Amino acid sequence: MTTTSTSRPSPQPRSFTAADVRVPGHTHVLLITTGSVASIKAPLTVKELMSYKNTLIQVVASKASLAFYTKEDIAEASGGKVTVWTDEDEWGPTNFVIGSPILHIELRRWADIVLVAPCSANTMAKIAGGLCDNLVTSLLRALSPSTPTYLFPAMNTLMYTHPLTAKHLAVIREEIGYTVIGPQGAEGTKGKALACGDVGIGAMTEWKDIVGVVVEKFGLIKDACTPPSSIRASISD
Repeated sequence: MTTTSTSRPSPQPRSFTAADVRVPGHTHVLLITTGSVASIKAPLTVKELMSYKNTLIQVVASKASLAFYTKEDIAEASGGKVTVWTDEDEWGPTNFVIGSPILHIELRRWADIVLVAPCSANTMAKIAGGLCDNLVTSLLRALSPSTPTYLFPAMNTLMYTHPLTAKHLAVIREEIGYTVIGPQGAEGTKGKALACGDVGIGAMTEWKDIVGVVVEKFGLIKDACTPPSSIRASISD
């Protein structure tokens, strides 16, 4: 009796080299999403950023963040123009060849600004501790101090008020030099209902305000040709 092999060919790794894809006169925005339900706002953030002239975006997603949106959501929001990079792209099925581009280094070279939105409690702790155990944390550890980097925390109220959170934020602000914005309810701002049902501190800064950080920093101008948003309601405000 003969058998037919049903094995599939190994997927080919995606290549990315900053020098080949950076475009002069454009703003290169790197959006990092981590394991908070606020990652569901990533497609909205991407679509709004793309409504500005001369703005290019790459997304780096932790494995946990893709529980809340899909690569297809980003493709829909961007018209297929934005790539979502994951651990599999850095450590794929093929053997590394000396001299090949290293993804987290190339993404670092590409970015003019980095937004960690949302930043979960887990990723915050990893950043403060210097861990490099996935594409997100490896990229952040490799960033140049001159690259503007913004953290937008998002977590349950008790996770945010945990004593270690304040220590982690102090390291991130004072030693690493990232700008931390939010969460809602912190530093005298108004809290809101969280996804878990609690009300208080912890919700991520509104996605439109996150986009506003980039717009203000780089003086971005709206593209008059951008069509109205058509993203489905399940990921809207």
